[in-house]
Amino acid sequence: MTETTIAGPGLQLSNGDHVCVFCRGGERDELLVPFLTDGLSAGDRCLAVVDTSEPEELLDALGTGGAAAHPGDGLTVLASRDVYLTDRGFDMEGMLGFYGAELRDVAEGRSGYDRIRTAGEMTWALRDIPGVEDLLAYEARVNEVMAANPEASAISLCLYDVERFDAELIVGVLRTHPKAVIAGTVVDNPFYIPPEEFLRQRDN
Repeated sequence: MTETTIAGPGLQLSNGDHVCVFCRGGERDELLVPFLTDGLSAGDRCLAVVDTSEPEELLDALGTGGAAAHPGDGLTVLASRDVYLTDRGFDMEGMLGFYGAELRDVAEGRSGYDRIRTAGEMTWALRDIPGVEDLLAYEARVNEVMAANPEASAISLCLYDVERFDAELIVGVLRTHPKAVIAGTVVDNPFYIPPEEFLRQRDN
């Protein structure tokens, strides 16, 4: 499979990877900007969802590699309130539907792109709102959505701020991502549990 870097030559990812990225708040753009810039240079569809700032801040950080240089659907940066959250809270089924539609558009040639890169800043899940208790079930089911669309070349990053999420939730995050970025290194995650098993354990 084609490999891609996310923040330097030592951080290699492959198509089909669903990756949890552990970082601190100030490191967000250090990871996202290279990931998106490399994707735009490669002609990928790039979709990022931010939570701790407005989308314009990330677009400004991208500079000449941002939306102005890549008009059309090549780059989309959204706020979490426009994707993950509704007036009722976190809508897991709606978000899975949104993500699946993006993958199908690539797989079936409707998007005009051969690959999609997605990145989501996950601090929205710290809010005291309905549905956030489904976070880990959502992460597990993202693996199912990716597996259901094998023709879609996709790389998905989920960014978790280790200064804000507690240890118990971080353990759950590790159990729902086949790969992780820890201290700047991509690792095959030995704590990963396949989604059907994770969801069965969660429901028992």
